[in-house]
Amino acid sequence: MSINPILSAAILAWFFAQVIKTVLDSVRAGELCLKRFWETGGMPSSHSATVCALASAIAFRDGFGSSTFAVAVVLATVVMYDAMGIRHAAGEHAREINEIRKQLGDHDEDDLAENLGHRPAEVMSGALFGILMGWIVHLLTGLAG
Repeated sequence: MSINPILSAAILAWFFAQVIKTVLDSVRAGELCLKRFWETGGMPSSHSATVCALASAIAFRDGFGSSTFAVAVVLATVVMYDAMGIRHAAGEHAREINEIRKQLGDHDEDDLAENLGHRPAEVMSGALFGILMGWIVHLLTGLAG
């Protein structure tokens, strides 16, 4: 059974981005925040890391002029735009709604999730991390050829 280096690059990028995010948030909070591993939002963007690892792994294997690379770049662009735009705005709206509920005395444990999207720096760091992971997997598995 052989491994799929393109899929491996994407999965590893997601996994390590989530680990980094968990560690950074745990350090910031002063306590271990393991549930953060499964949450969205934050630094670095695991969404960006995943799709950029996918695109870069395809580029290293099939070339920058390939159709599969073009599809992966379009996918990556849509995902990163969504993370910074729609999902970030939804998180901001949730934050405001939770604050209004708190002021009205309707605050319980059913707060809306606020950490949904990303700031541009979080998306960019995830994208660069993903490209790096695609390159590392390329070097380790010999994607060329």
